[in-house]
Amino acid sequence: MEIYKELSSPATKQFEKLLNSQLSKNKIEEGKIIDGKVTKITNKYIFLFIPGLKSEPVIDVNEMKLIGMSEEVKEGTTISVLLEKIEDKNGDVVVSAQKAQKIKGWNQLVKCYENNELINGKIIQKTKGGVIVEHVETGSLMFCPGSQISDKPIKNIDHLVGVEQKFALIKLDMIRGNSVVSRRQVVSSSKKEDKAKIIEKFKIGDIIKDAIVKGYSSFGCFFEITTPEGTLDTLCHLQEISYSRVNHPDEIFNIGERHDLKVISIDMEKMQVGCSIKQLSPDPFEHISNYQVGNQYKVKVVKITDYGCFCELEAGLSTLLHSSEMSWTKKNISPKKMFNVGDQIDCVITEIDKEKRRVAISHRLTQENPYSKLESDYPVGSEIDGIVNNLNEYAIYVKLGDFDIDGFLHSNDLSYKEKPEDELKKYKKGDKIKVKILEIKKNDQKVRVGVKQLSKDPFDWFKDKKVKEIVTVKVTSSDNKGLFVKPEGCDMELLIKKSQIAMSATDARPTRFVGGERIDAAIAELNFEKRKVSLSIKLLEEIMNAKAIKEHSSPLSGKNLPFSSLSEQLDDKKNKKESE
Repeated sequence: MEIYKELSSPATKQFEKLLNSQLSKNKIEEGKIIDGKVTKITNKYIFLFIPGLKSEPVIDVNEMKLIGMSEEVKEGTTISVLLEKIEDKNGDVVVSAQKAQKIKGWNQLVKCYENNELINGKIIQKTKGGVIVEHVETGSLMFCPGSQISDKPIKNIDHLVGVEQKFALIKLDMIRGNSVVSRRQVVSSSKKEDKAKIIEKFKIGDIIKDAIVKGYSSFGCFFEITTPEGTLDTLCHLQEISYSRVNHPDEIFNIGERHDLKVISIDMEKMQVGCSIKQLSPDPFEHISNYQVGNQYKVKVVKITDYGCFCELEAGLSTLLHSSEMSWTKKNISPKKMFNVGDQIDCVITEIDKEKRRVAISHRLTQENPYSKLESDYPVGSEIDGIVNNLNEYAIYVKLGDFDIDGFLHSNDLSYKEKPEDELKKYKKGDKIKVKILEIKKNDQKVRVGVKQLSKDPFDWFKDKKVKEIVTVKVTSSDNKGLFVKPEGCDMELLIKKSQIAMSATDARPTRFVGGERIDAAIAELNFEKRKVSLSIKLLEEIMNAKAIKEHSSPLSGKNLPFSSLSEQLDDKKNKKESE
């Protein structure tokens, strides 16, 4: 021990030099993978010799079993291990063969991923969402999602388990050390090369004989084409099946049937060939010149939707009958309630658009317009009997006579005298009613009728009246709003507002009147267009006061009017004259 006590002695320096040279030769560093030679094997441990370490590292036998190398290990063989610690707290060297194998495998996967190389793998276990794949060369475990197992749905993959096959690395997580592989990419790439050879043989316009119906969906039918180079699947879109309207391919095809196809498109990037069946026969729209706008023809209903019916003028020549063109009078009509598939109906062609290949027809034009007949038989101003067909909170719909037409009767047109909401409550569905035609709009299919127009308009009483004219009225009732009055000789009830009862605020009390009084009032407002009239006692006072002041005499004539301030104004004017 004395040799190490004096660190400056020649012997100590020589030992340090030899030790450093040996360590630098073997480059012993923690975190590095190094090779160790097996020196001894027991039931539990494997002892290694690694030059440059102060003691022999030990590996648990179970660790070697986990990585499948327990049988390969013998005395004298070399094993790669990861040097985790040169010396732990107990002074032992810590190494791991399992971690060394994982790092080596990961480095190899990274290299293959960067070079875009395929790797050999075996499916060893099913798991949620996919399978676990073992890398054959390194034993590293990788994940393959279920969608990446094959290019077609596979219900059972037992025949793929344990079979060595090629996989493509599609994702590496450098931080977590996870890898994702794909078998589908390998399968698709090989098929893509085969499909390219087949597709190159076709050109647009080619006729493919005896294509087999393989399946169908809502958007088209799938066919299998057999060629010397192999088989190819192709799609015939729903719109390319027939010139007639087709709801679903299963209406026409059965699985296994053979049909001829015409190539209409080729996409080398997507490796797709588009085909058509309808283009094998002449286009029936070329016969559209046989039809004229405005003429009536028989059409066949082939499909019914919520917004109308699709019909055929002839086989393959389709047209739309919109719900708005089915009836003159029925609104929001349901096509299913009027027609059935297969019905032969009369229609008039209303439009032919050759560019858009569209034909519009109308069923209602084959019938007389009931609004024109109504206008002819009952012009505006005529009276007609009707039946209440429907009601809502502001109007009544009246079925007019023998016509299948509902007239619109607004609550404001029920009575001149009563309140609209009170009048509306008097009617119920099925009631007979006489109305007057007020307006007919043939283009809009609307008719407006009225009940109050059957009697004389009480507003006519004001035709020879003018603003500021004095009228005599009778008080019918009063409330906090004012006085309700009726002019003598007129059935209209009018309101004199509280603010218009008197000039003096103390006299402007509706409670001063109990009902039945005859009083005079002036017309404050008169509008014949709006049918509006306003009466005012206050205005009458102002008019009478002005007149009395002007004539220096009292205008009072025994009428029941509260001119409380008139005498004071007259006295003031008299005193002023005497002082002059």
